[in-house]
Amino acid sequence: MAFSNNVGIEGIRIGQVTDTHHHTGCTVVMVENGAVAGVDVRGGAPGTHGTDALRPENLVERVHAVVLTGGSAFGLATVQGVMQYLRQRDCGFQTEHGVVPIVSGAVVYDLGLNKSGTLPDADMGYQACENSSTEGAEQGCVGAGTGATVGKRFGLGRAMKGGQGFASLTSTGGLRVWALAVVNAYVDVRNHENGELLAGVRTEDGRQLANVAASLPELEVLTGFTGTNTVLGVVATNAKFSKTELTRVAQMAQAGIARAVVPAHSLYDGDTIYALSTGTHTGVEVTVVGALAAQLMGQAIVHGILHAVGVDGLPSHRDLFGK
Repeated sequence: MAFSNNVGIEGIRIGQVTDTHHHTGCTVVMVENGAVAGVDVRGGAPGTHGTDALRPENLVERVHAVVLTGGSAFGLATVQGVMQYLRQRDCGFQTEHGVVPIVSGAVVYDLGLNKSGTLPDADMGYQACENSSTEGAEQGCVGAGTGATVGKRFGLGRAMKGGQGFASLTSTGGLRVWALAVVNAYVDVRNHENGELLAGVRTEDGRQLANVAASLPELEVLTGFTGTNTVLGVVATNAKFSKTELTRVAQMAQAGIARAVVPAHSLYDGDTIYALSTGTHTGVEVTVVGALAAQLMGQAIVHGILHAVGVDGLPSHRDLFGK
């Protein structure tokens, strides 16, 4: 299967709001005409909205937006702004008393950088919708990745900046798949294709990576491991699938997190991946798209690290290695 760099999937738009002053933001994946969706939550400390509606046995078949946001649980207020935007455009699940937009969302904990008390709200969610386009996602310290950090085993003093990443492919036959990741991991992030350690806990002098993940066999208690760690993702495709099949795609995409992040899916993470389908391309087997989604999710995580920039004395991969 040969691939090109065309990232767009017709009917899906991505928008961001970035608050660099308060180190927070949100990202919205918009599907005004609706998309069949599935979700998989692997972290033990998720902060989510509307995920139960996406379970295969439940009524609603399509979502109209997925929101990824900073602000921890407070950031779920952005969902209300997204719902207002959609309702004004008559987009949603039809009821006898008007439409109800189906919006799901998940949060990262970025309060370590954002101590201001100014948090993502409904206005930010609405603005992210207005900012949305079909050009793919911005990368780095933008949107929900604005306040993301990695390598917090010994606190923020030895941590590094995380961020938002994006990866996509288009086959010669017309299959399109992309992955969006917000990288707010506890310890290390690696390039899963060559094993290179990209970001994580720094050594005491702050100049190198400590490779703390390698010491996990020696630990019995992960001191300092609090509920501040999450990787969020959305994968989207034009392949036609059911909710059950998209749940499988989301489950398989979680392998991309496990390949790039150590540890992943812990009791203290909120790792959550959504899978969306516009259904315009037929004849593709679900396992193929699931495998591609895992590959792209790993790449998106790496891109989020490589595009991040340092802030307030917290360095990025670029700052340490100049790449």
